[in-house]
Amino acid sequence: MINASFREWSPAATKITLHQAYLAGIALKGFDGLVEIAGGAALLLLSRATLLRIAACVSGSDSSGTPHGAIAAYVLHTTATLGAGTQHFASAYLLVHGAIKVGLVAGLLRGWRAAYPSALLVLTAFIGYQCWRLFRFHSPALGVFTAIDIAIVLLIWREWRSLKRRPA
Repeated sequence: MINASFREWSPAATKITLHQAYLAGIALKGFDGLVEIAGGAALLLLSRATLLRIAACVSGSDSSGTPHGAIAAYVLHTTATLGAGTQHFASAYLLVHGAIKVGLVAGLLRGWRAAYPSALLVLTAFIGYQCWRLFRFHSPALGVFTAIDIAIVLLIWREWRSLKRRPA
């Protein structure tokens, strides 16, 4: 016997769901870009000592300076060993990476036709870099973020294809 929800399925319903996933994905990319810009600005403007105090506060370190958990220990260790050159590189990387994402998302939300191939090219390049990092450093979190980015690229590609079928 056919399930009632299966009988109600239609290609139009799938298109709406994929379009909603596309909008949610690019909104997520836009938010991610804004967070990267804020993080890059913080790295650029704050001293290493201030960053260490913030990391200790965020990681939930107790009064002895001992972090609670592996992630907290990693955050504190990374901040404590952050050199000036690395801090400036990370700041520039986050600012540029975030600005590119925000710009692409603005173009996609406005429906600018040139934004679609640009977003596909740039995000695919970012995915390539993330894959290189993933295979080199084996980060489960980066693997998850890369999988999400791949899904977003596929949704952008699908949206662009449907846009190309419509008259300009």
